Amino acid sequence: MLRKIIKIDEEKCDGCGNCVPECHEGALQIIDGKARLVSDLFCDGLGACLGNCPTGALTVEEREAEPYNEKEVMKYIAAGGVNVINAHLEHLRDHQEFEYLTLALEYLRDNKIENPLLAKELEEKKSHCGCPGYQEMSIENIDDNEDGKDSRVSHLRQWPIQFHLVSPHASYFRNSDLLLAADCCGFVYPDFHKDFLKGKSLAIACPKLDSNKQVYLDKLITMINESNMKSITVLIMQVPCCSGLAQLAQQAIEISGSKIPVNVTVITPSGEILQSVQVN
Repeated sequence: MLRKIIKIDEEKCDGCGNCVPECHEGALQIIDGKARLVSDLFCDGLGACLGNCPTGALTVEEREAEPYNEKEVMKYIAAGGVNVINAHLEHLRDHQEFEYLTLALEYLRDNKIENPLLAKELEEKKSHCGCPGYQEMSIENIDDNEDGKDSRVSHLRQWPIQFHLVSPHASYFRNSDLLLAADCCGFVYPDFHKDFLKGKSLAIACPKLDSNKQVYLDKLITMINESNMKSITVLIMQVPCCSGLAQLAQQAIEISGSKIPVNVTVITPSGEILQSVQVN
């Protein structure tokens, strides 16, 4: 197949080896005093090694090459230990190679290897334990009967709620119906609590502005696999970027192999329900 891949100018290469540690996929080795591409299927063509070559011997060219194989790369990566795995995952994430990143995470799950990106995030969360925004709590709203009341009742059952802050292992996700809501929905839809949040656990996110959405995908897969979730309701706005949240939920369901129902509801900017469909 025709794809981008590393090209080595042997005349310029002095065999310094600076490129080798930067190629986390293991595609480069120093052999007979020169850098060599040992396998087409290990080279992702992203060029992480280029800036570490002092002689300019490395370039990226487009040519016929054996297809890159992320699962084969992960066999090599996993043998290097947690730091090598983490560096490879960050490499894929930073280059927005989310298809490869999904395959890499599948390999880790299939082989029961901890995802260091998620572990790192949880460790960072622990280091911020003094911040109230990170402290987990369950909230009991005993009186949830709004009939005859002048003020609305909160149906929030937990804290935190932002997807980057929640732990996929939190007790309030176990055996729950999850509401995965775009940030804007709670402000736009006047009966958000009564019509959507009541009786559900909650995670909010912005598919347009939030960074590192791959962590969202991996958290959601963990929640589905480990928390015995009963259903997922995705609440999004009637704007193109918001559809990414629904796609995230569908992708997590497909990867996990779960059969739990997923309902997607779309809200208009005027606060009306445009449509509500079950997609799984």
